[in-house]
Amino acid sequence: MNDSPADDPKERPSPNLDSELPINQASDERDNFSQPQLKAVPPLKMVETAFLASAASLIWFINYYFPLGPLLRIFFPVPIALVYLRWGNRAAWMATGVSGLLLSVLMGPTRSILFIIPFGLLGVLLGAVWQRRSPWVVSIGLGTLLCVLGFFFRLGLLSVLAGQDVWVYLITQVTELAEWVFLKLGLLAQPSVFIIQVGAIALVFVSNLIYLFVVHLAAWFLLDRLGNPIPRPPHWVQVLMDYDG
Repeated sequence: MNDSPADDPKERPSPNLDSELPINQASDERDNFSQPQLKAVPPLKMVETAFLASAASLIWFINYYFPLGPLLRIFFPVPIALVYLRWGNRAAWMATGVSGLLLSVLMGPTRSILFIIPFGLLGVLLGAVWQRRSPWVVSIGLGTLLCVLGFFFRLGLLSVLAGQDVWVYLITQVTELAEWVFLKLGLLAQPSVFIIQVGAIALVFVSNLIYLFVVHLAAWFLLDRLGNPIPRPPHWVQVLMDYDG
């Protein structure tokens, strides 16, 4: 039997390598198109961190020159806490540092420090405990302690800058308040210095406790709408606020 030329292995057509090239090119193009999607997260993280840091600085700046009562003060730590909830610990510290630098340029380093301690640190603390889903008792308690320490730090700093003890001025105000209370109660005794100092510290503690509770209420309503909810409040708070969520 004679073999035909088509049966000769040397004469068989080789696979067309050019036909596979478009497939490989299409695969490479798909990979190239998919890479920018993976690299889109770091710019978004940087932009959001910078934006929220600027928002925190702007709230402090507006409240300092155009005070609107306690309204804006409630939101001092919220932007940095939101950075922590969205991007984690490192981004929250970066937002605190950027806020401090921006306020240092706009208002000077002293007022910048007064924002960072305690409100910048408070934002990082609240973001950490909220991300760990800690109950309100823990977050309010830790935040109150931090704010009390920050209050005495600010007193010390202002005393150094002013050249006089600001704590004495506070004690004088509390003494007048205590004397007025004793007079209304019909007590003829003079409040001692120890009672006055304990009353001043208790007043600072209670005011910061109320402040942290109001901050939690504001963050509860605001961050829920932004898609980064904080832990649910105690049941009695939900009943009091008539909140369904």
